[in-house]
Amino acid sequence: MTVLQADDAARRAVEAVWRIEAGRLVAGLTRMTRDFGLAEEVAHDALVLALEQWPKAGIPANPAGWLMTTAKRRAIDRHRREATHQRALQVLSRDREIAESADGSSAIDDAMDDQIRDDLLRLVFTACHPALSLESRVALTLRCVGGLTTPQIARGFLVSDATIGQRISRAKRTLQTEHATFELPTPAEMRERLSSVLEVIYLIFNEGYAATSGEQWMRPALCHEALRLGRLVAGLAPGEPEVHGLVALMELQSARIPARATSVGEPVLLQDQDRRRWDRLLIRRGIAALERAESTGRPVGAYSIQAAIAACHARALTIEETDWEHVAELYEVLGDVWPGPVVELNRAVAMGMAFGPAAGLELVDALTDSRELRTYPMLPAVRADLLQKLGRTAEARREFEQAAALTQNESERGILLRRAAECR
Repeated sequence: MTVLQADDAARRAVEAVWRIEAGRLVAGLTRMTRDFGLAEEVAHDALVLALEQWPKAGIPANPAGWLMTTAKRRAIDRHRREATHQRALQVLSRDREIAESADGSSAIDDAMDDQIRDDLLRLVFTACHPALSLESRVALTLRCVGGLTTPQIARGFLVSDATIGQRISRAKRTLQTEHATFELPTPAEMRERLSSVLEVIYLIFNEGYAATSGEQWMRPALCHEALRLGRLVAGLAPGEPEVHGLVALMELQSARIPARATSVGEPVLLQDQDRRRWDRLLIRRGIAALERAESTGRPVGAYSIQAAIAACHARALTIEETDWEHVAELYEVLGDVWPGPVVELNRAVAMGMAFGPAAGLELVDALTDSRELRTYPMLPAVRADLLQKLGRTAEARREFEQAAALTQNESERGILLRRAAECR
């Protein structure tokens, strides 16, 4: 192997280990140092050292243990220099002795096994602290739990590196100002805070599933990351039905991704998708997660109901085989637990498919004065589709053109303008 090949292999190994272990690493270090910012700094110090040393010395037998041990030594050095956190130093020193015992580097992992689950859970809830803005929670979760770099997060949301960097810096300052503790919430607090965690994960997923701006219709990497985070939280909180409901929803929607765009990235609507391209494994996983949500014996919420709707689509081999009446019923149930005009708009689509376009149009027309939907492109888009089916093509064309003017996504604008051109 040449030097360049060895460098490349080591770099890829570092990236892979970091991608998998970043959350655990920062969580474990935060528990030991009681300092979120310090934990992240020393974790990144270890990452830099790995990038420098692994190409020369080779990839260690236990890469995750190497990163943890190196980061802890950095933390110990910081505390020694500052000479202020003696108590933390004692804890860290004790763990360092474990790491250097006869069992070698793997001993530190063994010593931490009992803590990893709780550490990760603490980290997830700290990153989604209610004192932070939603945007900051998203950035901090992707950075600290997901292990994404600042440029990777910036690319995902089509903003500058500086913007993401500022959000993360502000989030850390806010956590410090609020004296946010790295503690597990009580069961009551956890249930309350869990909704914030799930909201952040679903926001990440939705931004990947239907990008709000830019030239790309989807950004699948964000969907994959949100699904990974959702599975992680489901493993940490197995008794919470809505966690499984959200995972089910993301699995089922992710199954459609291969069929949601053409080879050149143009959107393909649900009714036009080749369902043979839907990922059957993800569908099975989604239905299994939905069953887990329902088997908890506790009332399910909005995510589980949306997952049940997605399961109706997943079980149908064609658009005609979809049980649209049941889909409309589920949207009505969803409207009771999660009321909002977007849910009503989706119910209108289902009603139109189940009982004819006139039934759907009646519901849509009742939403046209909604202030929340004033700039929402899907309102005129849905109305246009129903008008076109009723043969009112001139009205449909105007609605498609209005929808195209409202959307900020270039791919979506293209398909709306093409549909407007068809209404002649």
